[in-house]
Amino acid sequence: MHTAIKHKSEPITPAQYRTLQEAYDFFNNQLFAGALPHVLVTLQRHSRMGGYFSPERFTGRIHNGTVHELALNPDVFTSRSDEEILSILVHEMAHVWQQVHGTPSRRSYHNREWAAKMKEIGLQPTDTGKPGGKETGQSMAHYIIPDGRYAKAYAQLKARGFQLQWQSAAVKVKDASKTKFTCPECGQNAWAKPDAQLGCYDCYEDTKKLILMLAETGKT
Repeated sequence: MHTAIKHKSEPITPAQYRTLQEAYDFFNNQLFAGALPHVLVTLQRHSRMGGYFSPERFTGRIHNGTVHELALNPDVFTSRSDEEILSILVHEMAHVWQQVHGTPSRRSYHNREWAAKMKEIGLQPTDTGKPGGKETGQSMAHYIIPDGRYAKAYAQLKARGFQLQWQSAAVKVKDASKTKFTCPECGQNAWAKPDAQLGCYDCYEDTKKLILMLAETGKT
């Protein structure tokens, strides 16, 4: 059972988004010479990506105009350090830069101009997330270039005491209630509790010998 955290000084929502805005402003100045416009940073759960950029995603209710969305997926925060999470933010900021100052390709395609900007600011684009991957494509990851501009900028931000505050709660995956068993002779399948002992009736009918069915080692 989780206990609700009470904050006496600052409510949770502005505290969370204040840190994201602080990081955006810091990297805008350090890596993009302050050339990026204001965007609406959001937290959006998305099963297939750590973040995304959506141009002119919001329109004003009081003021005329549109604003870009830069979204981060809090579900990926649990397995990453602050440095890795903020590198996703900067990855998307490279899209903001290209939208405003460059020539973006078709929706969500990462072209050579974007890849060059990523390397300039200290992130190596790769479709595999590892060295040697393609630098352009529809779905792209990256890794932090050691001693690159991003790594050095993040070190400065961390030295100021910056820390991200909230992430998605870890979801406990339930163990499979049943295990698949297979007869090594005829290939017959059956499902039962993991510690069950099953014999193949079909083989017994044919040979009058009890053939034990084997449990799969992996979950089904």
